[in-house]
Amino acid sequence: MASLAKVMLIGNLGSDPEMRFTPSGTAVTSFSIATNRVYTAPDGERKQETEWFRVSAWRKQAESCNQFLSKGKLVYVEGSLRTRTWEDRDGQRRTTLEVNADRVLFLDRQPVAPLPGEELPAEPVEPVEDEVEPEDLPF
Repeated sequence: MASLAKVMLIGNLGSDPEMRFTPSGTAVTSFSIATNRVYTAPDGERKQETEWFRVSAWRKQAESCNQFLSKGKLVYVEGSLRTRTWEDRDGQRRTTLEVNADRVLFLDRQPVAPLPGEELPAEPVEPVEDEVEPEDLPF
């Protein structure tokens, strides 16, 4: 019989992502995201619960996450759960459950045009030094 282990989350980053490399040179970026659940308790009081998830992104996706994500950004993560075990500084065996990301979508978008009554800050445009000539193209 077939099985399925898929996780889909939308939440905000709790801190800036951290990128590192495996001994073989593979990029891996780790970050945590918080998801919120709002519900009404039996006494009628509205409550909010926050769940934290640790996420690992690999290879090119790791590089993109490290470059474009930062604390507070809204993100969609799709992946699978993975149990990871390691030994801490005191020699104690530790286990954690994390999301191994297959897909990460950046949901916070920068505006491409100002809203009515707003102005985008002017940024200096740097001149392009290396112009591409037609003979430089590989096709």
